[in-house]
This record gives sequence, C-alpha cells and structure tokens, in this order.
Amino acid sequence: MRLVVGPTVLREADEIVRRKAMASLPVLAQLLDAGRMETSPAPAEIQVEDARRHVPYAPDARVLAEAIRAEPDWFVTHDKKNFLNEEQELKLAFAVGTPGDLIQSIKDGLYLP
Repeated sequence: MRLVVGPTVLREADEIVRRKAMASLPVLAQLLDAGRMETSPAPAEIQVEDARRHVPYAPDARVLAEAIRAEPDWFVTHDKKNFLNEEQELKLAFAVGTPGDLIQSIKDGLYLP
C-alpha cells in the first residue's frame, strides 16, 4: 500500500499545523516519513478543469485533479460537502471515502493492498 498525497493537500496540512499546533510539526513529518508518503505530481490545468465537472469548488477540484493524476485505489477525505455528499455521485476510477471506510474495506477483504 502506498500513501500518496497531492502537493495542495500537503501544503494545506503544513499550513494548518503551523497555524494551529506548531509544536506538532515534527510529529507530522515523522508520520509522513513512517508512512513513506509520496507526493503526486501537480496536475495539468486541463485536468483541473476536468475535475471541476465533478466538483465545482475550485480548491477542491484541484485536490481531486491531483488525486486523479496519482491514479489511486482510494481517495481518502472527510469533506462531506464536496466529496462524500450522498446526493452527488462522483463517477471516478477509484473509491472515495473516509479513513474509516478504507479501514472497513480492508477488514471486510474488499480491498487488499
């Protein structure tokens, strides 16, 4: 199993930890290192525009474009408004869910890394 994080998400995580819990920054770095986190390449603008067909909110469309570019099995998020909205059916080549959804899928044997 690989942990791939888009450059936008990584930058946002860094900014949030710096703003809200600066002392935790080394812990974030340790967790990303222990998880052997890889950074996905930045998407092309055409990929971002394509992602906007799924998610109209531009910052989240960029995150989705980064995920599409990374070609994951799972896109893990807590964003209920733009990614986990039951009324919005995202037709993507990968599963979208919460960390708990991924863990449950592994437990159920539906996803074997």
